[in-house]
Amino acid sequence: MSNAADTPTQLKSSSLLRSSAVVSVMTLLSRILGMVRDMVVASYFGSGASADAFFVAFKIPNFLRRLFAEGAFAQAFVPVLTEYREKRSFAEVKLLVDRTAGMLGLILTALTALGVVMSPYLIMLFAPGFHNEPSKMQLAGELLRITFPYLLLISLTAFCGGILNSYGRFAVPAFTPVLLNVSMIGATVFLTPFFAEPVMALAWGVFIAGVAQLLFQMPFLWKMRLLPRPRVVKDDPGVKRIMLLMLPALFGVSVSQINLLLDTVLASFLQTGSVSWLYYADRLSELPLGAFGIAIGTVILPALSRQHATAKPEDFSATIDWALRMVLLVGVPAAVALAILAEPLIATLFFYGAMTANDVTQAAAALQAYSLGVLTFMLIKVLAPGFFARQDLKTPVRIAIICMVVNMVLNLILIWPLQHVGLALATSLASMLNTGLLLRGLYRAGVYQPAPGWLLFSLRLAAACAAMLALIMWLNQPSSEWFAWGWQRRVWEVTVLVVGGIFVFAGTLFASGIRMRHLRR
Repeated sequence: MSNAADTPTQLKSSSLLRSSAVVSVMTLLSRILGMVRDMVVASYFGSGASADAFFVAFKIPNFLRRLFAEGAFAQAFVPVLTEYREKRSFAEVKLLVDRTAGMLGLILTALTALGVVMSPYLIMLFAPGFHNEPSKMQLAGELLRITFPYLLLISLTAFCGGILNSYGRFAVPAFTPVLLNVSMIGATVFLTPFFAEPVMALAWGVFIAGVAQLLFQMPFLWKMRLLPRPRVVKDDPGVKRIMLLMLPALFGVSVSQINLLLDTVLASFLQTGSVSWLYYADRLSELPLGAFGIAIGTVILPALSRQHATAKPEDFSATIDWALRMVLLVGVPAAVALAILAEPLIATLFFYGAMTANDVTQAAAALQAYSLGVLTFMLIKVLAPGFFARQDLKTPVRIAIICMVVNMVLNLILIWPLQHVGLALATSLASMLNTGLLLRGLYRAGVYQPAPGWLLFSLRLAAACAAMLALIMWLNQPSSEWFAWGWQRRVWEVTVLVVGGIFVFAGTLFASGIRMRHLRR
């Protein structure tokens, strides 16, 4: 059995808050660099045919990465690894790590080789609308051959990150995505002159990033004596459990990513630029999700897994309740701000170089539609672990299938009157349904009971959001002014709006009686 030194005590909510803060800071750094990356990409490539081709070629391995690595695999691997840590020896934990690495590496290598060979056909599958533009179709296929190996590299990186997260080393995996943004910025600025088709430099930037991210985490695992030595053992019971948990989890935890990919498929039939407009809007809508929603979900999964393994249902319910309140404190004002400031934010970040005023307007409209689902995107990240920590896969899979069907129906209904905005709106509506069904499932299973104080918390939150909204609407200027200003003025104005909104929101919360102790369970 593991001794006390090997197995840390159960995280209390104050520790969860500290860990979440660490992950949030690291992730926020990555997201800020991601915004810089997108500004550079927008300036160089705008929303033209080459940009559309790259975003599709990047989205396919990125989607599979979120599906396999951060989605299904992470939710299947962490609970099993946590159970091994709680109940078995360190040698057995290491054996599980080695054998999981072997099977995962074998599967991903085969999948990557197949993806590289089948790149043109994958583009036809995921962007059938490109069929009418052969040059765009061919370019996207060439780009995908370079970007697809990113799936193998980043999935192994996520595997290493899962080990680190299980041992409370959250900062390293949270910092790792920074390397992707740095690599893509560097490739765009320094490598584009060396290619006849400049956008090819971006694809190589993605590949280089995958190698750098994997190598970055290895020294930390070596210090923990958990650096994987891949071994392929098909009948290992722990590996079997992980693989069996992965299959239904492919749907259960990544439904929002599937919906976003469906948006890309349908957007490929719309006018040129639609894929890029959705991409830029999605990037901004994911800022609060990445900076806080994913951070909370990452931190609570090992805690929930421990609480379930040690039969502490009260702590399990309290952890979910705490996570919901923390997400609401960030998600509600973020959604309001993104809806009201969609055009100023898009203009400030992307209105440079090849990006036109029409591109800004179209992307902002999509961002407003995505803003309706920002809160629910975040809530899904803290509700899904409540199922996977208990290794309950049937319920989230059923919910995921329902939401996928609803999203596709809404896509087909809304795309005609609203074009690309309809696709974003359908995704938001489907995520709302997903959140409601997940929350109802946890409540009906008896594993989550709302703690006292929700009414007062909701009133305080509503008052703070109202004060923030009033300030933003008072300070904001008409769209024509934003397009006329230079970048320095836009940056200054948006900084005033964002910082002012944050101070008014936080000040109203403080005035209503919320203190730091209320952020702990």
